Amino acid sequence: MGLDGTGDSKRSIFAIQSATNMMKKFGLAVSSQRISLKNIAAVMVTAEVDPFLPAGSQIDVLVSSIGDAKSLEGGTLVMTPLSDARGQQLAQAQGPVSIGGFNIESSGGDRIRKNYVHVGRVPDGATLVRASSVNALPDSALFYNLKQPDFTTAFRMAQVINAKAGNDVAVAINAVQIKINIPSNYASREMEFISIIENLEVEPDVKARVVVNERTGTIVVGENVRLSPVAIAHSNLRIEIQSTPVISQPSPLSGGRAVVAQQTQTAAKDNGGRLLYVEDSANLKDVAAAMNAIGVSPRDVVAIFQALKQAGALKADLIIM
Repeated sequence: MGLDGTGDSKRSIFAIQSATNMMKKFGLAVSSQRISLKNIAAVMVTAEVDPFLPAGSQIDVLVSSIGDAKSLEGGTLVMTPLSDARGQQLAQAQGPVSIGGFNIESSGGDRIRKNYVHVGRVPDGATLVRASSVNALPDSALFYNLKQPDFTTAFRMAQVINAKAGNDVAVAINAVQIKINIPSNYASREMEFISIIENLEVEPDVKARVVVNERTGTIVVGENVRLSPVAIAHSNLRIEIQSTPVISQPSPLSGGRAVVAQQTQTAAKDNGGRLLYVEDSANLKDVAAAMNAIGVSPRDVVAIFQALKQAGALKADLIIM
């Protein structure tokens, strides 16, 4: 609540019902048909709770509009209970909403907008009423899950841990999970053993990938990308469209009016192409040099990489976003 006339309209029943229920708790009987409030908005409140947090800890909450409010700027979140997936209350949220932007709209239709004004945050806005569901350390075994599944990385991680702790305490179960049995000499010092594991360095296995975003023309080429012997030809096709306004004036005393028409001219230019030969097992530097030598734009590189993949010359996974 507390919005500057940018809250939900009458078409949004969420805010009207919430306000009516709140007034009933205060002992005021108000009909929902007679309520017309523009300074309140119905929102969904979510939060992410880290493990091992005791009761009384404060966390940030995310406030998202679910009605037709124009902006949450300047609003205050009313006391809201937060429940976990099982429906049990975990925290209580309340406080001023920060959106980090503004939304200004004049009566003439002009609009100035900075950042997104329908979602905001309440820093330290929620207080845990009970401890996090994960609040105890394991006493026999640890299980580490790789964020990016890879058999080689999992095997290397188990090797590094065994080299430090010994006795083959770590074993890679699959491409995702590594099981680590806590040694007997760390039976009462589990946190110390976890700290030792966290400070070990493992060189992950990086897959050869080319990630392409066609919407923005962004191409990211991984270090292990290789090319088979291939010849690349690219012809830069340039299309220019020019639009010139042409004003047609009526004859004097004809009763007509001036008409503005658009005269369009389209021209296509072919700047010619170059045939480039790439040797076997070219690395990232060679690939970049090849593309720069042809003088192609990032969007043209997208088409070239797709053609290389179809030809079987690109030794990498091509991911198009």
